[in-house]
Amino acid sequence: MAASNNLNFYSNLSLHKNPIYDLVANRSLFSKVPEDWYAIAADIKNSTSAINKGNHNQVNLVATGSVIAILNLAYSKNISIPFFFGGDGATMLIPEELLESSMAALNQHRLNTLQNFGFELKIGSISIKEIYDNNISLEISKVQISDVLNIPVVLGNGLQYAESKIKANFSTANNETTLPDILNLEGMECKWDKINPPETNQEVVSLIVIACKNEDPSKIFSEVLKNIDTIYGALHRRKPISVKRLKLKAGLRKLNDEMRTKLGKYDGVHFLKSWLTTMYGKYYLKNSATGKNYLQKLVELTDTLTIDGRINTVISGTKEQRESLKSYLNHLEKKGQIKYGLHVSEQSVMSCYVRDMKKDDHIHFVDGAGGGYTKAANQLKNK
Repeated sequence: MAASNNLNFYSNLSLHKNPIYDLVANRSLFSKVPEDWYAIAADIKNSTSAINKGNHNQVNLVATGSVIAILNLAYSKNISIPFFFGGDGATMLIPEELLESSMAALNQHRLNTLQNFGFELKIGSISIKEIYDNNISLEISKVQISDVLNIPVVLGNGLQYAESKIKANFSTANNETTLPDILNLEGMECKWDKINPPETNQEVVSLIVIACKNEDPSKIFSEVLKNIDTIYGALHRRKPISVKRLKLKAGLRKLNDEMRTKLGKYDGVHFLKSWLTTMYGKYYLKNSATGKNYLQKLVELTDTLTIDGRINTVISGTKEQRESLKSYLNHLEKKGQIKYGLHVSEQSVMSCYVRDMKKDDHIHFVDGAGGGYTKAANQLKNK
């Protein structure tokens, strides 16, 4: 396969530093994803049922693993790719050069998931050309939201189209690609206990917003994001994660679930090492300068806003702030401009991808406890 000229498309995108609500309002700052790239998706079938049975941690681990599997492949090839975490699944954009190995890795992750947790992980890919051939838009930009964190921003329904096509056409027969030892989940760290909001009078809101068909999502999303800022404060002020609330937890089930997700099986030596690391980590993070710096950077590198053609965000704030936001969103919904789903939790859950904690090379995925994103998505579907 000849190397594509678009291999470094995402890494070569300009990095914008203006507020996100300004960025999404200016479509000239967005670029079309190359036709020779692919959208790949992983989604847990019947995730709501699994969450209702108390298996939210496992659902979150499997979804996180889907992202880490592809990020490790891309990292090994020195390729930067955009990814979008959704609580019970994930979507990523990759160049064609990564397609075969990505699908092989996801298929092994799918088989491990089925064996260890009994979940059916639907996986698949679709070419960006096919999306465009169906007159569906997919434009992307890149924005710096803190000194240490950049995120992709997507406008258009391309990723939602890809996700629905992949789920509808999923068949195990289509995903039998196997490449020995291609699945690498190194860096997966999920030892944090459920996290209380920064302040005692706060709650955690998981929110998904879509623009209605006849509306310009650029304009609508800009207004919604600006209003969220007005009600809750800037992104760093409304994060549900704070250093003072972080607590490592070495529960046997949690460690076992993480190990089975990473390795696909039980390994006594790995289990003991993971338990000892957690015990030592409690001391290290609280008492060493490096550990304290890691905790501070962890909060800064927490991903609480995803724009993948929808607004997906996890917010901490008061009940009064949530009622103010709902009043505003209900107004837009009655006007036929948006649809939204919203779920309230008392805590949030976090999973992590840590390549090098000393070099700020880590990213942290957050969801509302009890399946915040999944339940918000179900509410949205019912509308």
